[in-house]
Amino acid sequence: MKIAEALSLRTDARRRVDQLRARITANARYQEGEEPTESSADLLVEAERALDELETWIARINRTNAVVDLGADGTMTAALARRDVLRLRHALLTSAADAAAGTGFRQLRSELRQLTSLPVRELRSRADDVARELRELDVRIQQANWMHDLLD
Repeated sequence: MKIAEALSLRTDARRRVDQLRARITANARYQEGEEPTESSADLLVEAERALDELETWIARINRTNAVVDLGADGTMTAALARRDVLRLRHALLTSAADAAAGTGFRQLRSELRQLTSLPVRELRSRADDVARELRELDVRIQQANWMHDLLD
């Protein structure tokens, strides 16, 4: 099984846990004289099994990511950390540029003039560079997900 397939199964397991939690919550209390539509106790047992399955997928994926070598990007774990930071950096630069540009701000003639303290053009250019780097790294990660087998 490839890493990408395991990631999909992990997502399914997480979604299943979320759905079971909602069903448990909806059926945990009911009015006297009525019956709940589902047994919360049975759902709780099912949720425990789903959580065990999720834990297994997470452990196997993490174990695999720690040893998969992406060359210049290091291990898969290092590349994923880099991708997370690139996403945060892009959001930071974009937010700073938007704030400096006055996006969503309307100034009346009677108000004092607003000035920017940041170079908007430079921030947007840096954000574009980070976005490009992020896209390229993401492609390499996705490619590796379909090339490497999941460890037991």
